[in-house]
Amino acid sequence: MEILWGLMALAMFSLVLLPVLMRRRAGIQQVAPGDPDAADPANYGFLLQEELDIRMPGPDQDLLDVLDLVQRTQDHRAASQLLAGTETDGEPRWQRVQAFAGAASLELRQRPGGVSETPGGQWLRVWRAEQPKDAGGAAVHAEFLVQQAWRTSTPGTDDFRIIMEEAKAACGEAALLAPGDPIPYIIELSVARGLAYSQAGFEELWLKILDRAPSHMGAHLAALHYWCEKWHGSREVAYSFAEAAAARAPQGSLLAALPLFAVFEHLPEVNLVRSFYQSETVTKAVHGALFAVHAARPDDPMLAHVRHLLVFFLVRGERWAEAMNQLVHVDGHVGALPWTLTPDPAADYAIYRALAVAGYEANGGSPATLSH
Repeated sequence: MEILWGLMALAMFSLVLLPVLMRRRAGIQQVAPGDPDAADPANYGFLLQEELDIRMPGPDQDLLDVLDLVQRTQDHRAASQLLAGTETDGEPRWQRVQAFAGAASLELRQRPGGVSETPGGQWLRVWRAEQPKDAGGAAVHAEFLVQQAWRTSTPGTDDFRIIMEEAKAACGEAALLAPGDPIPYIIELSVARGLAYSQAGFEELWLKILDRAPSHMGAHLAALHYWCEKWHGSREVAYSFAEAAAARAPQGSLLAALPLFAVFEHLPEVNLVRSFYQSETVTKAVHGALFAVHAARPDDPMLAHVRHLLVFFLVRGERWAEAMNQLVHVDGHVGALPWTLTPDPAADYAIYRALAVAGYEANGGSPATLSH
């Protein structure tokens, strides 16, 4: 593992995707560019780093088309129509609400506006002004405020609280416009974390979600954050929450992978134990996630989220072939944990991908032996 982390640091420093790795008896070693033993992710059909899409974890062509149209024309109507045609209790609606809110937030950061410049994300303001009763627009606005709070201010400050209180009010308005829609309440889970709801208050909010979408993976991931040690719970409480959800997960549900997310949320900042990623706790969570992936529907919109996190753990656990089997399914989109926690998600993902390729080839693998 020390060799691997040294290579990762080298790659980050040089901004090269480790194309120069080969098999040696001591493990994965660096070789000269162009060497016949060099590991090249392109040989597996993987996209170049600059071609990776950081906006979402997996493909959603309808969303991509609408996002491109909205940002090009600054006309919100296509976004409104897409959300109106998306089922309220499914994962795609939650992901689409997040994507539209994120796009508006990113635009505003890139173009804050001024005397002679229209601020970015103006289409969202127009959407709310022209269609105040549109439940989709209300949900996107609430999520936009939540993302602004986390991105532009520090938890515990007055600025953060002011934006979060506004987001809380926006969640309430969105819930009134669509009483059966779990999305406003899922958005409020982040508000609850930021404003430090009491556990009783959080449980009351959680029950509203369970009444509307009891197996919603996105909701469980959002709730897990609240119960983590770094927020308002503990490692034990977070593990218990995740394991209980996995135990009651219906057949084919990705909730069986939730314990792996709990493990990820409680990783040590500094790991000095070489075998940590082969430990019983990590191995059990990885196997649960692998089981969930194999049992899930191929079109489950949350499948990419689980596969991306599996890549992270499988690479660190030096399980190269299994990591490669996940990569062939997700390559091209990197808008998921753990990559989105870094300043450059595409670069971070590309490093892990290159390590997986190098490790796979160091153990006799090749493009011909990799199943798709």
